[in-house]
Amino acid sequence: MLPFPPKMPKTSLAMPVKGRGAVSNLQGRFEVNARERFDDGWAAPGSDSAGAPPKTVVSDEFAKSILTRNSSPDIPFGVSLNPYRGCEHGCIYCFARPTHSYLGLSPGLDFESRIFAKVNAADLLRQELARPNYVPENIAIGVNTDAYQPCERERRITREVLEVLGECNHPYGLITKSSLIERDIDLIAPMAEKGLACAAITLTTLDGEIARTLEPRAAAPARRLRTIRTLTEAGIPVSVSVAPIIPFVTEPEIERILEAARDAGAVGAHYTVLRMPWEVNPLFQQWLHAHFPDRAQRVMNRIRDIRGGKDYDSDFGKRMTGEGIWADLVRQRFTKAIKRLGMDGYTGRFGKLDGSQFRRPLVVPKPVVRSTAAAAQMDLF
Repeated sequence: MLPFPPKMPKTSLAMPVKGRGAVSNLQGRFEVNARERFDDGWAAPGSDSAGAPPKTVVSDEFAKSILTRNSSPDIPFGVSLNPYRGCEHGCIYCFARPTHSYLGLSPGLDFESRIFAKVNAADLLRQELARPNYVPENIAIGVNTDAYQPCERERRITREVLEVLGECNHPYGLITKSSLIERDIDLIAPMAEKGLACAAITLTTLDGEIARTLEPRAAAPARRLRTIRTLTEAGIPVSVSVAPIIPFVTEPEIERILEAARDAGAVGAHYTVLRMPWEVNPLFQQWLHAHFPDRAQRVMNRIRDIRGGKDYDSDFGKRMTGEGIWADLVRQRFTKAIKRLGMDGYTGRFGKLDGSQFRRPLVVPKPVVRSTAAAAQMDLF
C-alpha cells in the first residue's frame, strides 16, 4: 500500500480544471499501485488523455440502508440521510471526498464527476419508519453530499424522501448550498409550519471569484442569499453555515457574511474551520498552490497553528473549531457578530423540531431483491 498522506511538493505542478474544484485525480489511500499521468504528445486535442475536463456520470445505486447514525459529541444530530454519493458541486474542502476511496475511485476529480444516485432511498426510508421499534429522531438531509446537487433536477430523489417524511410528520433539517431547494418549498413550508422542518444554507464567501474556484458548480453567493430570503418568506426557519472558514482566504469575510445572511432573513448561524481529513489534505494544498500561490504557505502555517502543529487533528472538540490563539479569535469574532446582529437566540438547527407528531407510513413497499448476478455486476467505465 502506498504511504499516506503523500508528500506534497514545494510547488504544485497541477493546473486548474475548468468547472471543477480538484486539480487532479489523486489516488485514494487504498490503492496498491501508483499511477501518474504522462503526456507523450500523441493525444488528440480535446481528448481525455489531453486533459479535457471529465464529464459528469450519474449511476444508479441500490442502497442496502439509508439512515446513518452517529454518536459524535460535536455534531448536532444523530441521524442523517444522503441521497447521493459524490457531489458535482466540487467544493475542494469537502470532508466527504475520502469516501470515494472506498469505491476504488479518486477523492479528487472522480468525487465530483462520478456520482451515485440511491434510487431506492424513499422506499428504504418507508421501510425504516414502519419498523415497530422505530423511534423518531431529527434527520439531517444532505450532510455528507449535497441533496440538491445538479442531478437532483432530473432524479428527484430528495423530493421523494421529503414526501415520505411529510406523510409521516417526521422532523428533518436540510443543509445545502443550492437554490434548487426552492423547488420543494411546497413540501418544506407546511412541515415548518408544524415545527417539523428547518433549513441551513452554506455561505462560505461573498466573493464570486473565490467561489468559482472553491465551489465551482454550486450556486453563486448572491443566489444563495436570495434563497435564504425566499425560504424565510415562505415561513421556513433558515440558519447560515459559515463553513469552512479558511485562514486568509474566506476568514476576513466572517462579519460581512453574517450581516448579509441576517439581512436576507437568516435567524441563526454556526461555523466550522477548515478540516482536512485523509485525501482532502493534499487535494486542498494542490488547489491552494494553483489558485493562491502567493499566500499558500501562509495559509498552511495558520492551519498548522490551530491544529497543534499538524495539518489536521481529528479529536472531538478540536476538529470543528481548532485550538489556540487564532481559533479563539475566530470564536470571539463569530460570537460577538451574531450577538450584535441578533442571531444568537436561535437554538440550533434542530432545537425546536417536534418529534411527537410522528405517524408510521400507511403504505410500505416490499424490499426489492436483486439477483446475485445483477448485484455483483459493476460498470465497466
